[in-house]
Amino acid sequence: MKTALVIVDLQNDFLAPDGAYARGGCANPAAQALPARVLPVAQAVKAAGGLVVASQFTLWPGTDGQPMVSPHLKALRPFLRAGDFAPGSHGQACVDTLLPVVDVAVQKVAYSAFFNTQLDWLLRKCGIARVAVCGIVTNGGVASTVRDAHMRDYDTWVLADGCAAFSATAHGNALADMQTVAKVVDGDIFIRDGLR
Repeated sequence: MKTALVIVDLQNDFLAPDGAYARGGCANPAAQALPARVLPVAQAVKAAGGLVVASQFTLWPGTDGQPMVSPHLKALRPFLRAGDFAPGSHGQACVDTLLPVVDVAVQKVAYSAFFNTQLDWLLRKCGIARVAVCGIVTNGGVASTVRDAHMRDYDTWVLADGCAAFSATAHGNALADMQTVAKVVDGDIFIRDGLR
């Protein structure tokens, strides 16, 4: 079955020491460990003839140059400013560890990598039937993307050790919840069972 790995939001502005979230005091140590864990899965997907897709959370600048931020995100992350997650910026880009293995990136403005993007069109054009999802945060972008993949009839998997949230409880609860719509496994199990 032709497979795609969808890497949700493992971007410099979320993870890098000089990124927007670190500057704002919202660094996530659990998330910073993910690129090294996701890399061997991405390499295995490519070796099996699959596709590696990165979603890039994007804050488009308005006519005043300030980022267009949803009200709920502005309340949650008041430190976001002009240039953060801007299209084509270093902050918006996938982290360096994963950049060489990414085949294509889609820009997104909300939690799901499917919402208002060309992800579904791209996957179908490439003949993808199975989608494995990893990234951040488990209970946000990952969970939303997983549910949208399920609703579109992809054989959906979640890499449990390839995801992170801002707390272990939120991470665990989200994984348990996603078991109703996806196979939740660690990366090594996916390599063994999901690439057949």
